[in-house]
Amino acid sequence: MFNGIIYNTGKIHSIDRTKNSLFVGIETKLHFNSKEVGSSVCCDGVCLTLVKIKRNIIYFYISVETLNRSNFRLLKINQILNLEKSITFGQKISGHFIQGHVDTVAKIEKLRIIDKTWILQFKIINKNLTNYLIEKASISVNGVSLTISKVVKNYFEINIVPHTLKLTNLKNLKTKNLVNVELDIFSKYIQKYSN
Repeated sequence: MFNGIIYNTGKIHSIDRTKNSLFVGIETKLHFNSKEVGSSVCCDGVCLTLVKIKRNIIYFYISVETLNRSNFRLLKINQILNLEKSITFGQKISGHFIQGHVDTVAKIEKLRIIDKTWILQFKIINKNLTNYLIEKASISVNGVSLTISKVVKNYFEINIVPHTLKLTNLKNLKTKNLVNVELDIFSKYIQKYSN
């Protein structure tokens, strides 16, 4: 479980591809020790299992299921990813509960800047999930806890403040980019049990 408050990023160092999987090395200043092998790390919103550490490079196996639901099939060397270790008992939750179970991807349709705030409009790719898009609800975009400011059909908008831009890879986003999206876990359960 994660809370979507990002203080660290990593850079794709290596990618070994097979037909249905990836083995990825990420270079980062975020410290890991050998006891953390097997633990969960949120990488751009996706919960991955840490399988190997070699100095400042951490390694993950990415399965076909993850490739089908996320933008990881488009990963490139030197690409910057948001990183977050799983939260611990008693830790302050500043964002919202994020599982790292990406629901779908969304495409950036528009990017506006008002003063120092970025306003991004996304089109959610899986239209079956539009019922979970609710104004002022939490949403995870590339692992960052954000608030939906506007919803129109299968589009949603978010506002990103300068502090978030400074600490995350969101400042690198451009129109037509695909991002990983995890909808609010509570809205998913409420929707399921209210039907």
